[in-house]
Amino acid sequence: MTASLIKHQPRQEPPRRGAAPARPAAAASRSSGARSLRLVAQQEGLLQIHTAPFRGSFSGVFSQALRSAGLGSRVLISQFLKGGVDQGLERSLWLCGRLQWLRPAVVGCLVEPLGAGEAELDDLAAVQEVWTYSREQLLAGQLDQLVLDELGLAVELGYLDAEEVLATLERRPSHVDVILTGPAMPAALLAMADQVTQLRRGF
Repeated sequence: MTASLIKHQPRQEPPRRGAAPARPAAAASRSSGARSLRLVAQQEGLLQIHTAPFRGSFSGVFSQALRSAGLGSRVLISQFLKGGVDQGLERSLWLCGRLQWLRPAVVGCLVEPLGAGEAELDDLAAVQEVWTYSREQLLAGQLDQLVLDELGLAVELGYLDAEEVLATLERRPSHVDVILTGPAMPAALLAMADQVTQLRRGF
């Protein structure tokens, strides 16, 4: 037996002589002030982590960020330990007109724990410049997506303060997608994340 998909309406009696014609139910609802309920989509950003035991979790995230910028999102990519191009804030790159790509003004990639020499202090200032700008952009709600490459490693090597990083991410605006990448990720950041993606080799 085939079930009918037609919605059955209650049978209406013909109007009595002299009585006003019955109004449709929809008109009655409008006149009584009743409103239908609708679900409104709420934009909610996620804190995502892409991590790997090797330095290589950034390329896929970069493609995602570039695609988002091409579709109209305001994106900032901050790479804390990648140098060699003497970039800095004043020479950051812009792609698609909406993606800003920022690296510290250092002569090479930073791979060693922070030392106390003059060169190391210059490196610290360069990394701090990238962090300060990224933090300001995030908390001001100017972005749709923020990529923080090797943030955890920058904390582990002593270039960024762990408590300040955690406090900043806890205060992030709800609409901003924040993506962290890199081989080192503190347990506190992993616990905060909405999604964790781990890249592996040889399993």
